[in-house]
Amino acid sequence: MLEIRHLNALIALAETGNLSKAGRRLHLSQPALSHQVKSIEQHLGVALFERKSNPLRLSPAGERLLVTAHEVVKLLRQSERDVARIAEGKAGQLRIAVECHSCFDWLMPAMDAFREGWPEVEMDIVSGFHPDPVSLLAEDKADLVIVSKAQSRKDVVFDPLFRYELLALLARKHPLTRKAYLTAADFAAETLITYPIPDDRIDIIREVLSPAGVFPARRTTMLTVAILQLVASRRGISAMPAWAVQPYLDKGYVEGRRVRKQGVTARLYVATTAALSTTAYMREFIALMKKVSFATLSGISEA
Repeated sequence: MLEIRHLNALIALAETGNLSKAGRRLHLSQPALSHQVKSIEQHLGVALFERKSNPLRLSPAGERLLVTAHEVVKLLRQSERDVARIAEGKAGQLRIAVECHSCFDWLMPAMDAFREGWPEVEMDIVSGFHPDPVSLLAEDKADLVIVSKAQSRKDVVFDPLFRYELLALLARKHPLTRKAYLTAADFAAETLITYPIPDDRIDIIREVLSPAGVFPARRTTMLTVAILQLVASRRGISAMPAWAVQPYLDKGYVEGRRVRKQGVTARLYVATTAALSTTAYMREFIALMKKVSFATLSGISEA
């Protein structure tokens, strides 16, 4: 008999095209996921994937079953939402504070998709930069915060969204573009352009420069596009998530280089209160953020 876990496995494999990535999404080992696929195929008596294809490609039978999987999972989630509404007895609100303004490109589609299923939940964006965005939860000024660092806080739950690589950003023909990758020492004589937020929330400073004892001249601006414009005008260099600046790199507006030979990876997290983390609408929104980010952003991986 087909089970919901089998349908979720099929969807994850179709979307990732890879056993290991799908396994991480489902929190399963590759052997366990392979076993699920084999059990489906044995039950139906037909192969769901074309063998030895990379990435994995669905067979005609797999494509047909995928349509059903999406329909069933969608109906199940709608039923769960309806039951949650009855059980919780209130609509709720969702005030979102974002540490990284680059998040808005994929956050908005997730919010749009969420409204379709939860029209009664009042959504809002908490504007401005905040020295300690997680504190907004305790102050009842936000219900969900997207941050780049998870710190132990009383009654706060952190959920990793995804992992990404940090890239150094340089003007075209900048002398440092001759290098395959940058080290902390390469930043010493440059002006570092960042958002106007505390240093412990800036990946390049927290992970690379401070541990190396490098403290370059600084310049700040609130907008991502302003950072890129300053970099392109040779007013300084910067370092930002690869997924956030990939369109500008593709257009040749600025150039990107790895930081350190092995690269520097970081994570993005969702923070919410322990009480809200168990509500159906919060779980749904976090799941949608993850789904949209992996569908739209390049160069990210499971956290």
